[in-house]
Amino acid sequence: MLAYCEVVDDRMNAVFKALADPTRRLLLDRLFVVNGQSLGELCDSLDMSRQAVTQHLDALEDANLISTVRQGRSKLHYLNPVALEEIRERWINKFEVPRLNALSAVKRLAEEAMADKPSFVYVTYIASTPENVWKALTDAQATAEYWGHSNVSDWQPGSTWEHRRIDGSNIADVVGTVVESNPPSRLVTTWADPNGEPGVDISRVSFDIEAFDAIVRLTVKHTDLADESARMEVAGGWSAVLSNLKSYLETGNTLPVAPWEMPVG
Repeated sequence: MLAYCEVVDDRMNAVFKALADPTRRLLLDRLFVVNGQSLGELCDSLDMSRQAVTQHLDALEDANLISTVRQGRSKLHYLNPVALEEIRERWINKFEVPRLNALSAVKRLAEEAMADKPSFVYVTYIASTPENVWKALTDAQATAEYWGHSNVSDWQPGSTWEHRRIDGSNIADVVGTVVESNPPSRLVTTWADPNGEPGVDISRVSFDIEAFDAIVRLTVKHTDLADESARMEVAGGWSAVLSNLKSYLETGNTLPVAPWEMPVG
């Protein structure tokens, strides 16, 4: 437990150090206004070299304040709400300060979709191994523990998968196909309403699992969503599920209350 606390403290130190620099705060402000920008777009109107801007962006990414996604030859930068949520949980909640509108706005914009860019990107860091993260995402019993549904499949490319209720009905609320399966590093599936029209409103979810010393970076991308309403729904859903997953893997227990049951407001 002491070692885990030291890891958390190191992450927080990196966050506060990154936020202390005015140029890095300016870059975050730019992503707040327009999320998912390339290096060239972020360099516009800045009186510094691309190399200097890159160094600032690397510091923000190391602090988990931004995440990056490759799109062709471009590297797009997105605000990442995870580090800000950790600050809120550790430094704000204990003083019982009401939720802050600014943090809510950052989180909302961090998940905001662009027409030709990933609709939703979420990055979290977990004190675990790639193998354990992979099992937690694909094992029916494990997903039932922290997700409230069982993910059922043989997880082979081309196979079907189902997101089944655990109330005994075995009703599938989501169905799809396994597009890519490369354990323990990458899983891609399609998502669809089992009662919807065939071929309509099918989205895609990818899980990228990367090891770094004693932790894992899990990147979830949910793309091809039908509309803004669908984006808002999955944004809240993924935040809740991945928070529960993180607790499950790091402590052996899920959060004491299912986070998706919390009232929104």
